[in-house]
Amino acid sequence: MLSELISYEPATGAELWRGQTSDVDTEVAKARSAWPKWAAAPLSERIERIRIFANRVRADLEQFADTIARETGKPLWEARTEVESVVNKVDISVRAYADRTSQRRLDGKIGTRTALRHKPHGVLAVLGPYNFPAHLPNGHIVPALIAGNAIVFKPSEKTPATGAMLVDYYHKAGIPQDAVRLVQGGPDTGKALSTHPDIDGLLFTGSAQTGIALNRQFAHRPDKILALEMGGNNPIIAWDTRDIHSAAVLIIQSAFLSAGQRCTAARRLVVRDTLYDQLVGEVKKIADRLIIGDPHSEPPPFMGPVIDKDVCDNLIESYLALMSRGGRPIKHLKVAEQGRPFLTPGIIDVTDMDDRPDIELFGPLLQVIRVPDFTSAIIEANNTRFGLSASLIGGTPEQYDEFWANSRAGIVNWNAPTNGASSSAPFGGVGLSGNHRPSAYYAADYCAYPVVSSENDVPKAMLGIGLKDEEVAPVLIEE
Repeated sequence: MLSELISYEPATGAELWRGQTSDVDTEVAKARSAWPKWAAAPLSERIERIRIFANRVRADLEQFADTIARETGKPLWEARTEVESVVNKVDISVRAYADRTSQRRLDGKIGTRTALRHKPHGVLAVLGPYNFPAHLPNGHIVPALIAGNAIVFKPSEKTPATGAMLVDYYHKAGIPQDAVRLVQGGPDTGKALSTHPDIDGLLFTGSAQTGIALNRQFAHRPDKILALEMGGNNPIIAWDTRDIHSAAVLIIQSAFLSAGQRCTAARRLVVRDTLYDQLVGEVKKIADRLIIGDPHSEPPPFMGPVIDKDVCDNLIESYLALMSRGGRPIKHLKVAEQGRPFLTPGIIDVTDMDDRPDIELFGPLLQVIRVPDFTSAIIEANNTRFGLSASLIGGTPEQYDEFWANSRAGIVNWNAPTNGASSSAPFGGVGLSGNHRPSAYYAADYCAYPVVSSENDVPKAMLGIGLKDEEVAPVLIEE
């Protein structure tokens, strides 16, 4: 039985969107029926349609950004950058397809052509997150469509309006209606889609808990592609530097952009003990000045609310749990507006905690850990089951080389934030951060599979060894 799904604006509580949950069987069947024709279309035609999609989104930038801002609570300026990323993804994906999965000729036997081509998997399910509800699923969908796959996309139940707009732009670009299908609903709908027998793979961005469950679910189906991007408990190391202010700004950007709701956000600040007082004091000073407000407020806020009250309450509980287990507050994580999920940035020293939890606290909460030497800093940075992003602020080139060589992460930066990765590079991590299927530029790799062909114009073959001599028929002599 279909039920109703409603999306509310986190900043105001106003209703933004209302619709029915989808019938997964119907939507998958439509995608399955449309896939052969879309896969058989010339690559040039598929790319042309995707470029038209980019133009449609570009022309509608303000309206799309407004919907994203209202539905996620992120500042309007940040929502605009997300829409720009949606547009820019098209050219990047076209280049990536040509680079990673294009048709090629390989060396082979004399007189034989050896060709490498790539085929689409078929019907791919895409499960999107709420923090970047357009950019991140689009990062799966665009390369998958270029490769010739059909798509069944389920946005987060927290951001259905953005998901619906995104799919509408694909259709307005002339991509066949049934080649991109939209599935709306909650966790049960997502489970029905991920377990559907007629999908050929699943592309997922979300929590480690859900990703692990999907990995178990697909364990007995090696025939289906599974790409997981699952976030991180990301460290940022602060070492010797004269520019304390810049170091503090990089830490603020890493920890509190998007209200800390980025999978690459810094969750842990590992700082040299001799630098601690000066640097952490500057971080707190800047954090105290951050403007927190609704998406359209003036002056523009640095960050908006977290996605909803449940997330807000869970973060407050996590913060209090850290305090009860030995964490020392530097800046309290507090509700900034009663009844709404606005949080002030929280900073807590957890150096003296005996057992620090290795979890992704998805919000504006930064844990600080003091260490005496650089070896200890790297050990502490790697003290996690995750491995998405890590950054070193300050230090020498030799220390960065050591940090880079020993960091267990898919993104390793120097004097740059942990977040803000380029879509022109691969994006992914190790450990609980992913299953070695990096997205962004490398998304082309999991959207098609290689097919190698040995080709000759005519059949021509002989066996030169291992044959008995031909028997010669006796000659009969007539008398």
